[in-house]
Amino acid sequence: MVSTLRIPRLVVAAPSSGSGKTTVATGLMAAFTGRGLTVSPHKAGPDYIDPGYHALATGRPGRNLDAYLCGTELLGPLFAHGAAGADLAVVEGVMGLYDGAAGQGELASTAQLAKALRAPVVLVVDGSSQSRSVAALVHGFASWDPEVRIGGVILNKVGSDRHEELLREALDEAGVDVLGVLRRTPQAATPSRHLGLVPVAEREPDAVAAVAAMAEQVRAGCDLDALWALARSAPPLTGAPWDPAGALAGSGTPPPSGPRPVVAVAGGAAFTFSYAEHAELLTAAGAEVVPFDPLRDEHLPESTGALVIGGGFPEIYAPELSANAALRAEVAALAAAGAPVAAECAGLLYLTRELDGAPMCGVLDASARMTERLTLGYRDAVAVGDSVLAPAGTRVSGHEFHRTRLEPGAGTAPAWGVVRPGLPLGKISSSYFHLQGNVSQLQSTFLDPT
Repeated sequence: MVSTLRIPRLVVAAPSSGSGKTTVATGLMAAFTGRGLTVSPHKAGPDYIDPGYHALATGRPGRNLDAYLCGTELLGPLFAHGAAGADLAVVEGVMGLYDGAAGQGELASTAQLAKALRAPVVLVVDGSSQSRSVAALVHGFASWDPEVRIGGVILNKVGSDRHEELLREALDEAGVDVLGVLRRTPQAATPSRHLGLVPVAEREPDAVAAVAAMAEQVRAGCDLDALWALARSAPPLTGAPWDPAGALAGSGTPPPSGPRPVVAVAGGAAFTFSYAEHAELLTAAGAEVVPFDPLRDEHLPESTGALVIGGGFPEIYAPELSANAALRAEVAALAAAGAPVAAECAGLLYLTRELDGAPMCGVLDASARMTERLTLGYRDAVAVGDSVLAPAGTRVSGHEFHRTRLEPGAGTAPAWGVVRPGLPLGKISSSYFHLQGNVSQLQSTFLDPT
């Protein structure tokens, strides 16, 4: 059913990575939440880590919007689904405003998303090492695509009152509103790893303090009333919100008869990469989704019938994961019994014989080790054989993000026709290939919990 969504919204973008998008976006989310608004947090692209900070700031699940993984047609419906019941939506962009999938124009860029959502853009500009040149920079971004509406600028890393004055004068000449000025401060600094922040689950309560510091920076340096007015200027959106039950209706996956099968989903500090829609799809398919922490829980959830192990940083916790021998044995036994197991990236590493010399579950005839090389990017793939996620020949889109190298045994075969190998075994689907974020794919080739 077509509906009209009237929700104030902002897209927080920047000329490049490292400008301060996460600080500003998370700070805005927390500051507006502190004013009593219900804020819906969103993140452009496949990033799993920033949404964890967004969730801390708002008390709602952080949700991703990625045109490459889900298709442009699902951007609006997924946004409407996530923003249901909210007073304000804040979308954090990815990389630079116009950066997207390599060699594919605006696809998966923040600009494309802003246009799809008809949302005004707040451009976060690193003001360090420049003064009047900031006007030329902002003018270029504002005029590059007339369909992208730059509603104003937040200046970051400003050094002094005089520096702020020079920047403001330049932008006033350019006719661009300055909506905030943030000074250089280490208060809200958050540690990074592999081109992203250290996940929330690895650094609580420090992460709570970091979000509070971001909120204070934004409250002190930004004109929240002007930003709220800009958000309210966004026009209504029309279209039906995405619905997990409706998405599954045409997939051919019948609901299970009898008791709801238990699907155990790995979490905790070692397995932090997940999407809210994945659990929602599992629940809509009739499963009882039960989280567990391989670092702490010695047993799988009671009556586990299927297992999902997503991405994360298991290499950081390899000794601790290895020390939990009881759980490793249960995972191996579940897989040997033929239960459906879907594992990607970190999950793949957990199923191997060993990771950096530490014994893992031994489900897969492979070993893995950390390297200095970062493998990162979107991937298109074809299922080489039948698996729990897709029948042979299925074409899918996903992404790859890791610093490990897999050394498969002689008897293994690839799961996907992509650059890096995956290792299928019976009902196991394991690979470096991140597919969880592809809602359109998961709703049609879905983990059958029966």
